[in-house]
Amino acid sequence: MKKIGILSDSHGYTNPDLFEFFKDCSEIWHAGDMCNDEILYELETIAPVKAVYGNCDGWDIRDHVPKYQIFDCEQHKVLMAHIVGKPGHYEPDILQLIQTEKPTLLVAGHSHILRVIRDPKYNLLYINPGAAGKYGFHQLMTFVRFDVDGNEISNFEIHQEEK
Repeated sequence: MKKIGILSDSHGYTNPDLFEFFKDCSEIWHAGDMCNDEILYELETIAPVKAVYGNCDGWDIRDHVPKYQIFDCEQHKVLMAHIVGKPGHYEPDILQLIQTEKPTLLVAGHSHILRVIRDPKYNLLYINPGAAGKYGFHQLMTFVRFDVDGNEISNFEIHQEEK
């Protein structure tokens, strides 16, 4: 069993609540728009980090993390990217990856909108943790955590606070 923490769109801000909320996580996944590499180092003090770069990330981030990550977590195949679209309206490159890689978890960022949606067409769970940073149109800073045990996902929790 693994406890996973997911965040996106931190935009150069490390929310102090991340340390407590993610303290028991086995892994932390950042779905892009870090805007500086300090957050990677800070998150790595909590747990191993998997990350992708976003449209606001410069070469300091892009030199360290890829545009897409495809990896296994327990019995799930995970596809993580920053700009994904949403179920029914995926970006063309993401749709191609969904069709060829057949992930069961799709982790997205970019929209600053927290969404967790089952996509029955592609048999996957879409997770966008919203925005963990202070900058953007969102009113709430959000990030999530959950347990993965085999193919079961449970104990889904959301941290949210006004920015």
